Amino acid sequence: MNKQEALQLVRQHVKNENSIKHMLATEAIMRALARRFSEDEEIWGLAGLVHDIDMEMVNYRDHPEKHGKVGGAILEKAGFDSAIIEAVKAHNPATGKVRETRLEKAIYCVDPLTGLIVASTLVLPSKKLADLKIESVLKRFKERHFAQGANREKIAACSEIDLSLEEFVKVGLETMQGISDDLGL
Repeated sequence: MNKQEALQLVRQHVKNENSIKHMLATEAIMRALARRFSEDEEIWGLAGLVHDIDMEMVNYRDHPEKHGKVGGAILEKAGFDSAIIEAVKAHNPATGKVRETRLEKAIYCVDPLTGLIVASTLVLPSKKLADLKIESVLKRFKERHFAQGANREKIAACSEIDLSLEEFVKVGLETMQGISDDLGL
C-alpha cells in the first residue's frame, strides 16, 4: 500500500477536509520522526495518515473503545502491515492496546500535537504556520484552557520516544510548516 492508495482509502471513509488535513499533518510529522530515529519512514508515515480512518464511523463519546479497533479492522481488510494496524489501535488508550513500540508511542503523542499547532496558528493575525514560533506553541501548551482537545499529557509523552517537549514541538512545527499549503495554513 502506498501513500496515494492509503489516501484514497481514507477519503472513502472520512469526508471532513479538516480531519483529512489533521491526518496529513500527522503523517508528515511521523515521517520526520522516522527519519530522525532511522525507522521505516513509509510504515510510520502510513500509520499517521490512516490513524483516524474510522473517526466518522465511531461515536467516540458513546464508545471510545471502538476508535482504533474499527480502523484497525478496515486496515487489516485492506492489507496494511500489522505494525500500522497496531499503531492505529495504540493511538487511542481506550482500546486497551498498550503502547509497546516506538512507532506506537510516537503516534500517541503526535496525534494531539497537530491540534495544538493548528490552534496556535489560528489565533495569529495572519493565521499562517510560517509566522508561528516554537516559543508560542510552548506558551500555549502551558495554557490549560487553550485548545483543550489537544491533550497535554499525551503530547508530553514525547519523553517516551526520547524527545524533550521543546525538541518534539520543533519537529512538529517545522514539519507542518513544510506542508503548510496542503494544510491551508
